[in-house]
Formats: sequence, C-alpha cells, structure tokens
Amino acid sequence: MDPELQRQLAERVRFYRELGIYDFYRRPLDIPAVSDFDPGPITDALSTTQEQRPTTETLLRVIREDIGDCTRCALHRGRTHIVFGTGDPHADLMFVGEGPGADEDAQGLPFVGRAGQLLNNMIGAMGLKREDVYIANVVKCRPPGNRTPEREESETCGPFLMRQIAAIQPKVIVALGATAAKFLLGLNDSMSNLRGRFYEISPPGAAAPSKLAVSYHPAYLLRDPRQKAEAWKDLQMVMRELGLKRK
Repeated sequence: MDPELQRQLAERVRFYRELGIYDFYRRPLDIPAVSDFDPGPITDALSTTQEQRPTTETLLRVIREDIGDCTRCALHRGRTHIVFGTGDPHADLMFVGEGPGADEDAQGLPFVGRAGQLLNNMIGAMGLKREDVYIANVVKCRPPGNRTPEREESETCGPFLMRQIAAIQPKVIVALGATAAKFLLGLNDSMSNLRGRFYEISPPGAAAPSKLAVSYHPAYLLRDPRQKAEAWKDLQMVMRELGLKRK
C-alpha cells in the first residue's frame, strides 16, 4: 500500500478511536494489484468519510453506551442514576461541575437541586436559557455525602467528560469550582489564581480548542453569597467572549 495512503488510513482509525469507536467492518472490494494502484479513489473516499462524520447526538449516545452500567470505581455503590449530561449538543457554552448531589442522583440530571436553581439564574442573567447550554460533571455518580471526588475517581470518569467536550465542541467552557478547574486544566492552584482569564483546552478528537474560564460552584455561592459579585464578573467575561448581551 502507498505510504501516504497508509498514513491517512492510520490517522482516520486514530480519529475514530479517540471518539470511542473501536469496531470496524470491511466490505468485500475488488482491489487492483499494488503495482497498478491509484490512491485517488481511496483518498476521495476518505474525504467523503470525513464529511460524513457521526453527528454530535450520535457521538454522545456512543459515549453514554460506553459508560454503560458503570462499575469502574467505587462511586457506583449506592448510586441511583448515572448523571451523564444535559442540554444543547451544539451549544457554544458548556458548564462543568464536579459531581452529582442527592437531587441529581435521584433524577439522573445535573444541577437540578438548589445549586442547579442558582445556576439556572446565572444562565438567565447571561441572556440565555438552560436549554441553550450544555451541562455536565467530571464524575457521573454521586460521591457519598456529596464529598469532593477523589483523584482516582476523577481520573477514571473524567475521560468520558473529555469525550463529551470533543463531541460538543463548545466555544467556551466554564469550570464551576476547584475540582472541575483542576481536572480540566491539570493545575493545582487556588481559585483566586485560576479565575479572571481564559485558558485553552483541546481534548483528543476535538476539531478546535475550547476556551475555558474558571468560576465558583453554585453550591459555594449558596454558602457564601458575598462571592456572587465575583462570579458575575466571571460570567461577564464569558459573555464578552461569546458576544452575548443581557436581554
């Protein structure tokens, strides 16, 4: 096989593996002798395949199916529902928290308790609706007592979040709280140092990097309402980046 064709095929296989697609099926083809081989038709076929990439909805469904009835870490014990994510699969803006709480575990949806109500208000203040954004967490199962996810738990479940980001390809991600920020950025720093600027993250399989901003978790804002003004500064920075105006 032509070396350039081999390279293109290998790149295509790598792309689909990064999206979580591992099984490939071969149809019988009449293949000419190598000495007579013209890479043009296959190259054209590769281009067509690229144009016919799976839809975002399909990619998210594949990720959810790969999670399955997960028992990869201890968080599955006592779990009611896996909390995958919700919202517009084509959203420009994505919010990422650390993990589900009791209400989220009961309903199978992220940010539906008191912290979720506050997040809805924050989204509304930006001139958007909840259904205009995508919301997910680093871990998909509720940590006991709503404790902070342990490093091993985040590292076990986090790759599914990265695949979600690669599928959705949001322009901006807001990391809500230190756990989400540290996981997404791979940095161990204080919130005061992480806030106030944009970062770039590019998960495997993403067509382009996403910008990431760090802000306070709504649950923290419920405990310390004095920080709501600071969180609003973070959201205003995001609004300017996305060209949003309050309605």
